[in-house]
Parts: sequence; C-alpha cells; structure tokens
Amino acid sequence: MFRLLFNSTRDHTPHALLLLFLLSLALPFHAHALKKKKADAPVVAPAGPRKFGFDPTKLVWPSPPNIARVRWVDYFAGTKVDYSTAATAKPKATWMDRLAGGQSQTEKFNPKTFPFQMIGPYGIAIDSKGLVYVADQRVGAIFIFNPETRDAQLIRNGFEAHFGWVNGLAIDDDDRLFVSDGKMRRVMIFNAKHEVESQITEGLSDPVGLAIDTTNRFLYVVDTQQDQVIVYDADSLKLLRRIGTGGKNHFLTTPGDFGAPQGVAVDPDGNVYVTDTLNNRVEIFDADGNFISLFGKHGDGPGCFARPKGIAVDSDGHIWVADEMEDRLQVFDRDGHLLTYIGTGHGELPGQFKALVGVAIDKKNRVYTTEQFPGRMQMFTYITDAEAAAEKGKHAADLQKAADRRQKAAAPPKEKPAVDSPQQPTDKSVQKDGVAGKPQ
Repeated sequence: MFRLLFNSTRDHTPHALLLLFLLSLALPFHAHALKKKKADAPVVAPAGPRKFGFDPTKLVWPSPPNIARVRWVDYFAGTKVDYSTAATAKPKATWMDRLAGGQSQTEKFNPKTFPFQMIGPYGIAIDSKGLVYVADQRVGAIFIFNPETRDAQLIRNGFEAHFGWVNGLAIDDDDRLFVSDGKMRRVMIFNAKHEVESQITEGLSDPVGLAIDTTNRFLYVVDTQQDQVIVYDADSLKLLRRIGTGGKNHFLTTPGDFGAPQGVAVDPDGNVYVTDTLNNRVEIFDADGNFISLFGKHGDGPGCFARPKGIAVDSDGHIWVADEMEDRLQVFDRDGHLLTYIGTGHGELPGQFKALVGVAIDKKNRVYTTEQFPGRMQMFTYITDAEAAAEKGKHAADLQKAADRRQKAAAPPKEKPAVDSPQQPTDKSVQKDGVAGKPQ
C-alpha cells in the first residue's frame, strides 16, 4: 500500500513541474493583458451640470423671420450639487469597515444638506419676492428656487410639514402659501415664514389645482374626483359655492360642467379659467361662477388638446395651456385662437417637454413650466404685445432703410451738365474792345 502511494506521488511530480512551468509563462501575458485593459478603459467624464451641443439661449418662438414672442432662458432640476467633490472623493469604506462601524461622515445621509433633485414636479407658484415654489409629488416636498442666484431651499415632508401627495400651489398678496394635498384631502396654509397656519378639509375629496383672486378674496380649488371647482373665502376659509355638477364620474360634457378638471387660473378682472382635462377644452367663468365661454377640442395638432392640465394668464390676457400628452405649451387669445406654441415632440432638450403638467407666469413676464419625467422646471421669457409692436416697428424701419439703400445703389448715375466755354475767333484777328481788327 505504501509502495503504491509512493509510486503515485512520484508519478505526479513531472506533471506538477510542467504545470508550474506553464503558469510561469502565462503570468507575464496575463499582467500585460491587465495593463492593456486598464489603458484601454474609457475615460469617465467629470461630473457636472448637463451640457448641450448648441446655445439654448438662442431659442425663440416663433422662429425667425417672425417677431419672437417667447425666449428660452434656463432650467432647474433641484438644489445645488457640489460637483467639485466628485473627483476628489475618497473611496467608500469596505463592507468590513461598515460592519465595524467605520462609515465615513461623507457617506452618512444628512437631510439638511443632501442635494435633493426633483422627480415629479407639478404645481407652481411665485411669491412677492420672485421666488418660485414647485410642488414635487414623488419627493414629497416643495422646492423654493431663486431664479436670480439659482439657490434653492425645501419645505420637506416629515420636517417642516407632513404631506401625503402634494399637487397644486397658490400664493396670495401676503405671501401665504396654499398647498393642495390629494392623499390627505386637504389644502394646507403656510404663513410667510413657511409655518403651518391652518388647513381646509370641508367639501374636499381630491384637491389638485389652486388659484387665488386677490381682489375678490376668493380661493379656487379644483377637485378632480368631484368634477368641480370649489370656491372658498380666502380669509375665513369658508366654503362659498361650487362650479360644475358633481357625482357623474367624469361623463358630463355640457358647457359649465367638467370631466376630471385639473388646472385653474384667474385674470385681473376676476374671470376664472379651468382646464377640463378629459373633455380636452378650457372653460371660462366670471367672478360669480357664471359660465362665459369655452374653446378647444381633442386632437394632436396645434390648437387642439390631449389632456390639458396647467393653465396661466399673462399680463396681456393671453391664456397659456400645458398639454401633458402632446407635450406642447400653447398660447391662445380670449376667443381661443392659437397665437403660438412651444414644443416639437417629446424630448429632454431645452424647449422640449416630457409629461408637461404645470405653467405659471410672474410679474416680470417669466414663464415657468414643470414636467414630470425629466424632473425639471424650465424658464422662458414672454415678450409682451407692446414690446413686440416696438420690435416690429423697428424691424419695419430697418427693412425700409435697407430697401432705400438698394434702390439708391441700383439707380443709374446722373449725367454731369455741360460747361459753356468762351468762343474763340476763327481768324487771326484779335478782339480788342469789342472791335475786330488786324494786328498791328
């Protein structure tokens, strides 16, 4: 038995030596392959804000040679991110270090300094200082942006407030913030310091869009589930009346009724504009809730709607409507005539949209839009009728000057008038004192 074991061991010795020899030959090639693989690895671009292959600030609507009425300005995606730490960040601790409690401070979650980004922005409102408030349904917070400095702060669920599913926003002339919460079936009211002051629950089922008539002191709340716009006193918060017939499960199409309405806006005269989402139209009411008119129809072309949601009125009384399915922001006059539109197909480039839901306009004619899939807010500038008229007059004057120059350049040169020269005598006589005579 021992002999057999000895012979077996002796027989395997040459095989072991051969295996070692082959490994010694393979190791240099393996090291070379690893070095080459490391050298051929793609270079990872440093982290930073998104860049575009063109200058988006040149985007205008409508396109030249028409007089521009809307210009693209900027976009916002969340609170600021310090990209400089991405390249110098230390490697994360191993699982053994984590198990031993060795997690570094940079890896620990701090909700006060964490750079939250928008995921599902919806309603928009602007306060007296020009700060822009955006309700994010999925983050469960309200982002507050300074469009001048791009700084941002948050009203967070579980910290400054308790939210279920935030939808719409509105701000009155005292900078009180009204927030509709569909899950909690209420409208929360914050004071100017962002502290919870009160709430409205009476008569609400699914509050979404909000608007405030600061002149008549009305708060308009769109209740999508009830197919109604509910009107409250903006100061006492008492329910005053309802617009539309409820309890019909979104089937009503008669003027003055709604099918799952979403957005609401008020003009300086107190007129109320409501996006009747399932009926693909906009309905207009007076300050007393009386039906005035409507415009819009279902379709995928300009001037038509396919699930309109956000709505706003600019300083010239034009009506801006955000269409979620067509990803198109359209501008109409009071009679429903299309003036211009923004958005050509679905996309994430500047001036394009993905699930466009919100629109708001501030006192400086800056237009803000929210879209859900990219999780961003875009900012545009609206060129008023007066500014457009002045630009049109200047453009016409420049064209006239150019035409005058072309006409002048094309005109044939004028002939110079002939100059009369004194007549010379034909003979050799000399004229002297007007008498002809022979030379002396």
